[in-house]
Amino acid sequence: MTAGSVLQLRVDGTSLARWHSEVNGVQAPADMQHWLTDRGSLTAKLLDRCEQFRVRRLSQRKALCLADEYAELGLHRRMQVHERQVLLCCDGRPMVYAHTVVPLTATANEWPLFHGLGEKSLGTTLFNDPRVIRGSLAYARLRHAHPLVRRMLALDLPVSQQQSLLARRSLFWRKGACLLVTEVFLPQIAGLK
Repeated sequence: MTAGSVLQLRVDGTSLARWHSEVNGVQAPADMQHWLTDRGSLTAKLLDRCEQFRVRRLSQRKALCLADEYAELGLHRRMQVHERQVLLCCDGRPMVYAHTVVPLTATANEWPLFHGLGEKSLGTTLFNDPRVIRGSLAYARLRHAHPLVRRMLALDLPVSQQQSLLARRSLFWRKGACLLVTEVFLPQIAGLK
């Protein structure tokens, strides 16, 4: 995407996501700007701001990629991918819902640790591997109709259907293979200093 460009997808007439290449496109409050734009490890940033950090794995399986993911992954249509969903928690409170997808064509040689992560942080793995290259960040406000927000509501997280949630995503590349990480920020993260 080029600077200032917008990608909007419609499925069944409902706007699911509007991804912006500039953070100003989501009109994030000042206390959220640094969470969205920091290109370093989100895991490391959370670790610095709490006593006890935990990755709570929700699922890791083969699943159909979302309507706003397949083109980003270089796929021609929605298809099965490896999917991982976790909550990043600080002092027992969820702060970030993270959703990662990897094309089925990616090999264990390209992403060797992905399948065995369990409740370990993917971010720690990505940022400690010099062969991993991070692509540009994209930003969105996800509404309750978006599949990731619906999943969060089903988990009984402190989110209301009236709220839009700030999210960011980026591709990571290793040995020519990509994975897409989407991070959806829960409102209480703004209270972490």
